[in-house]
Amino acid sequence: MSFSPILEKDVVTWTDKKDVLVVGFGGAGACSAIEAFDNGASVAIFEAASESGGSTKLSSAELYLGGGTTVQKAVGYDDSVEDVYGYLMDSNGPQADAAKVRAYAEGGAAHLDWLMALGVPFKMSEYPQRAMMALTDDCLLYTGSEKAWPYVEKYKHAPRGHNLYIEGDNGGPLFVKIITEAVEQRDIDIHIEARALRLIVDSFGPQQRVVGLVVREDMQERYYRANKGVILCAGGFVMNAEMMQQYAPELAKAGTVPIGNPNDTGGGIQMGLSVGGRAINMHEGFLSVPFYPPATLTHGIFVNGQGQRFINEDAYHGRIGCYLVRQTYPVYLVLNVEDYADYETASWLAAPVAGTGETVTELAEELRLPDSALIDTINTYNLAAQSGNDEQFHKSEEWLKPLTGPFVALDCTPGAGAFLPHFTLGGLDTTVDGQVLSVQGEVISGLYAAGRTACGVPRRGDGYASGSSVGDATFSGRRAGRQAAIA
Repeated sequence: MSFSPILEKDVVTWTDKKDVLVVGFGGAGACSAIEAFDNGASVAIFEAASESGGSTKLSSAELYLGGGTTVQKAVGYDDSVEDVYGYLMDSNGPQADAAKVRAYAEGGAAHLDWLMALGVPFKMSEYPQRAMMALTDDCLLYTGSEKAWPYVEKYKHAPRGHNLYIEGDNGGPLFVKIITEAVEQRDIDIHIEARALRLIVDSFGPQQRVVGLVVREDMQERYYRANKGVILCAGGFVMNAEMMQQYAPELAKAGTVPIGNPNDTGGGIQMGLSVGGRAINMHEGFLSVPFYPPATLTHGIFVNGQGQRFINEDAYHGRIGCYLVRQTYPVYLVLNVEDYADYETASWLAAPVAGTGETVTELAEELRLPDSALIDTINTYNLAAQSGNDEQFHKSEEWLKPLTGPFVALDCTPGAGAFLPHFTLGGLDTTVDGQVLSVQGEVISGLYAAGRTACGVPRRGDGYASGSSVGDATFSGRRAGRQAAIA
């Protein structure tokens, strides 16, 4: 499929004209459209699927926001903008965009209030357990590595994952329902089953301006004029095998299940590239080893093919995933049987049991690991657990517990059966207000991008925090919509 732009002079008939055209009706697209309309622009939104939602609807719709949100204050957390900024810069460095992170840290609390004003519900409560998401209707949850080394030693931590006021993993559909209704309540033209094909420009070359969009709907190609701008909110590219092999082959090889909707094929990114846009950070992605809950599995240790530890196991599951794929395979999670708990029904990991043993020697034999190395690893770990000080990997004392057996080992090796979900973190390079930048670093007039079509705040898998995609997508969508409207 060609994404090459066409010239304005070659358009015979315009189907319609609006100030702002938004491609994609997920979290980023909806917030772009709302903000553009509320800032005085006429708006049309185009969605390739048969309903709104995109990947946001498939998610828990957790939002990573801090700096003193309404919920944080109600629960009793004094979270500063500087701690949010420092943590996000550090965990996403060296790729972090200081301007975007600064805006996100400073605007997080107000963004939550904006969503609440739209009707998105949040309970003034905390979910204190270590978990992937709150399975109750509670709100605040630690969703990154804020309490783990090395960040805990640098920044004051606070829970920043905001779950919607609904039980279980049902936040995505509720969130999309509410923001869809917010779009419908405004005089915004909604086009469903309408696939954006190409951008329309007034000329070819560095001085070009994006002035419209070619859309396929009702089996026809139609031409829509954008008086002020086109905003690309069409998701990432995890569902495009060719792009994954080109840009993120290691992520494609290690991950077992791509996370996204069927239209996360990189179309928005390719349209941006077609007019000289710059794509950055395309090799990076999120890769999870969702081994908790049950939280007791955190008492275990991850070991590689040499029987050696390689990370502090109290880190966020995405950070562990990125470290895991750098190891010599196989990779196992070794723990006491008593900490296995309700793993078979509570965990998403689904890693098979690779071996058991009453002693370390028996376990090493079943796992075909060098027994001397595994014995030394476990002895070193047990000394750390007994002293409450893990000098080697800095696991917090809260999760240090001697491994005494009987033992069980879960096979977390990519391709061995474990559920290792992944998605992309690269996209079009944009300003903090969503303006797409050219290869030369210049603003491409009339073109904006947000959500996973752009390269936003989250930039590294080993520094990712749950909720930063929906948080960043909705936040960046609003900024792009506002900028396009006032341009």
